[in-house]
Amino acid sequence: MRLRTAAAVAATTVLGAGTAVLAGRYASGAALTPGRPLPGEPRLTVHSTAAGQVTLTRTLASQRPGTYGLTGDGCHAAVGPVVEGAPHPADCVVRRLESVTRGTLEPGARVWFTPQVYAGDPGQALGLAYEDVEVPGELGALPAWYVPAARDTWVITVHGLGGTREHPLVVLGFLHDKQLPVLDVSYRGDAGAPPSPDGVSHLGHTEWRDLDAAVAYAAQRGARRVVLHGWSTGASMALHTAAHSPLRHLISGLVLDSPVLDWQATLRAIAAARGTPAALLPLVVRAAQGRASLHAEHFAELADAGRLEVPTLIVHGPDDHLAPWAGSRALAERRPDLVTLRSVPRAPHAAMWNADPVGYEEALRRFLTPLV
Repeated sequence: MRLRTAAAVAATTVLGAGTAVLAGRYASGAALTPGRPLPGEPRLTVHSTAAGQVTLTRTLASQRPGTYGLTGDGCHAAVGPVVEGAPHPADCVVRRLESVTRGTLEPGARVWFTPQVYAGDPGQALGLAYEDVEVPGELGALPAWYVPAARDTWVITVHGLGGTREHPLVVLGFLHDKQLPVLDVSYRGDAGAPPSPDGVSHLGHTEWRDLDAAVAYAAQRGARRVVLHGWSTGASMALHTAAHSPLRHLISGLVLDSPVLDWQATLRAIAAARGTPAALLPLVVRAAQGRASLHAEHFAELADAGRLEVPTLIVHGPDDHLAPWAGSRALAERRPDLVTLRSVPRAPHAAMWNADPVGYEEALRRFLTPLV
């Protein structure tokens, strides 16, 4: 008997079969809830703020390199790197405070790091001219932001698990500087978009059809080619779209940030981070498979190197505990002719830009230049 199966049997013995199944179903529902923030980031205390600086509890998270959002109840800010040499208590760390975009950072506030650096629309966050548009999806209108530019190759950005279309704002300024039009899309389950018919996330397996609708919208507005840039399950959606879209001939490249290539591993990681006992994790996966019709064969193609047909940039790192990067590394090793892998250490899930903005944008520049 496999160890995980034995653990599940032990759990059902202790809890009772019915209770264990209900617990697995509850935990799977929490993992599949659209729009729910991802777990895992430790809560930090704001100890003080000064001109351009914020003092936080010292943890491994608060000492990460790069630029992050800092969010809490009623507040959101952008913080830059650690300020070396700034005076602080031994149990604290001082980071550069770039801006406070919502509320205030008061001493004593409980906050946590997020890959979402900006709050608001492209105009509010970046000063970019943009249009509020609606992409006609199969379930209804999908709100999107369109940032126009001169080229006829469009980049379609799509956020992932626990995110919103504010997350891709981190690359919009860079893409706009390169004269690339950007369509930053929402999809079923997002705020303002139609709900998923069964109320749960399918980790890209059905959501990709909303990204496909965005490709059709871009083509109708004059795009000659599109590059799909997705984070987390948004990266999975990009792979599904490149494989199945009737308009896949328009897709000239893929940028995959922290792609979810093994949905079972990701579900187990999310459930474990939310406190689900290890013995119940096999039941979580089984319950999710039933609730969201997630089957291994539906996702096998995501890691199938033979299905890739366009140049692909994967940006991922070994410290992503929600979407194991081994799948990304294997995909790159099998298709060195098409896949470029940039490894980013010390970066949590979907935060590869945050950990190394300069390196990320340089990799993006090198990748995009021959495609446009």
